[in-house]
Amino acid sequence: MSILSRNHVQLAGREGGPAMVFAHGFGCDQSMWRYITPAFADRYRIVLFDYVGHGKSELAAYDEDRYDSLDGYALDVLEVLDALDIPSAVFVGHSVSSMIGALAAIQQPDRFDKLVMVGPSPRYLDDDSTGYVGGFRAEDLHGLLDSMDSNYLGWSSSMAPAIMGNADRPELGEELTNSFCRTDPSIAKQFARVTFFGDNRSDLPKVPVRSLVLQCTADVIAPEAVGEYVHEHLPGSEYVLLSATGHCPNLSAPAETIAAMQGFC
Repeated sequence: MSILSRNHVQLAGREGGPAMVFAHGFGCDQSMWRYITPAFADRYRIVLFDYVGHGKSELAAYDEDRYDSLDGYALDVLEVLDALDIPSAVFVGHSVSSMIGALAAIQQPDRFDKLVMVGPSPRYLDDDSTGYVGGFRAEDLHGLLDSMDSNYLGWSSSMAPAIMGNADRPELGEELTNSFCRTDPSIAKQFARVTFFGDNRSDLPKVPVRSLVLQCTADVIAPEAVGEYVHEHLPGSEYVLLSATGHCPNLSAPAETIAAMQGFC
């Protein structure tokens, strides 16, 4: 299969314009960017894709060894750029895709003009030895993964509204729940392990391009201390604390997210 079909790559926006690549977060797909991309379509060639195991990607392409670390997903990003013959791009990553984009930029700096990180976290697990606050204790993460193993659909319906963080707008939590439920459970479980037990703190100083860190208020997945940590350890980064709550401002607060991005891009 081709790279473009493997990752269900879709193009929009200005033909011949500079590329802006949008990468979704865990359990999601490219549709999560539908409120953001129109604001940039007049200036940029918009590139959307699904990670293998998500959305309309090719499930047959999934390889447990390849995707046993975020490096496998970063390789996907680089292969998509190669397949589209994109020399340089603005990369917009939500949640774990922020670190995936950082890893890809470290590997091939010339392929990236800027990084936009929406709700990034280099490590979700607290580290008492250094005083790092990631937001989760080890028992929390093990309990989360055990819940996924025992009842993935139940886990999805309980976790998605908490992640979305907008209790007064239940339709947003329902959309994220449905997205989780459409993701292949076995792939989601491995991706969760790779994501939540990873540690990319040492990679932050190596990122060679300018970055924008967008941090939400009351984010249960990546609290404010995490966004501040990313900004402090990411050379040449800018930091914006959004008034949006939850972990998915691309859905819950697109206008504020767009405004922050336009000030940077």
